[in-house]
Amino acid sequence: MINAAIIGLGKWGQNLVNSVQGKSDVIRFVAGATRTIAKAEAYAHEKGLRLHDSYEKALADPEVDAVVLATPHTQHAAQVVAAAKAGKHVFSEKPFALTVKSAETALRACAKAGVTFAVGFNWRFQPALQEIKRLVDTGKLGKLLHLEGNFCGPSLYRYGREHWRQAREEGPAGGMTGRGVHIVDAFLCLASRIASVHAQSFRRVLDYGLDDTTSMLFRFESGASGYLATVIATAETWRMQVLGSKGWVEVGDVEHLTTWQMRLCYVDPAALHVHHKPQLLTFPEVSTERAELEHFARAAMERRPLAVAGGDEEHGVAVLEAILKSAKSGKTVRLRCEPRDS
Repeated sequence: MINAAIIGLGKWGQNLVNSVQGKSDVIRFVAGATRTIAKAEAYAHEKGLRLHDSYEKALADPEVDAVVLATPHTQHAAQVVAAAKAGKHVFSEKPFALTVKSAETALRACAKAGVTFAVGFNWRFQPALQEIKRLVDTGKLGKLLHLEGNFCGPSLYRYGREHWRQAREEGPAGGMTGRGVHIVDAFLCLASRIASVHAQSFRRVLDYGLDDTTSMLFRFESGASGYLATVIATAETWRMQVLGSKGWVEVGDVEHLTTWQMRLCYVDPAALHVHHKPQLLTFPEVSTERAELEHFARAAMERRPLAVAGGDEEHGVAVLEAILKSAKSGKTVRLRCEPRDS
């Protein structure tokens, strides 16, 4: 059993605690840290958490094996380094860094300390995404040609002018840090590395806060193409479609924290002029938050690394950095190598 401390007891921090507390046999929360103790006392008492008024005190707690970060984005990288130096395993909400340099520093610190580090990309634990990956990897969809997605909603309207989530340094490129990085990580899971990005990002609705309309084109190292949009001043919606030479698969709805359904449609070589309706696939209910935390806890107990230098987590930060550069310059930004024509 891993004894964890939740760092940040806002809505999402509480959601992470709720997903496992009293339900898991591999991880439980025994402590929490928050700047305003009074606001969290009732919840902490209900969940059996000792409360600390600073991150440093949580790291010094001898009963804490691991910390789970549900804190502002700009704090993550330094907090990961501090956890590593304290010998604590660390799970960070995404994005765990906003620059490649800070990502590399955090990953090196965890490797040096021999602690397990994980990033909260809970979509990877969706049965539908795992099935799409199986279809891609086994060639059932044929050659991977194109991926597209959007993740939108009224996030811009939920926070006042002074809230940290409205600070442009916390949410560069609008909805990317809260929403779009999930699509990027799903793309990396399915299609591997991104070779180039061309992005645009604007603030069109409010006279303060984040950009509300952000979109980009991708080219993958495999030669596949991609498209992503995140609009945070509209109604809630999300969608991802993967197109291959033998067919396509699509997921999407309004809710994204429920277990997804999946639509699948194949090319019929014997009836190319027939418009076939897609199959609808459903999956057993799963809590992706519980799944990701238990995956982290098992790895921590085995002292097995998860997020490592050169992995998808680091490449995802490089993609985010490239999106910001492209949106600012209006030019295509290439990552580590050129895409291959196929």
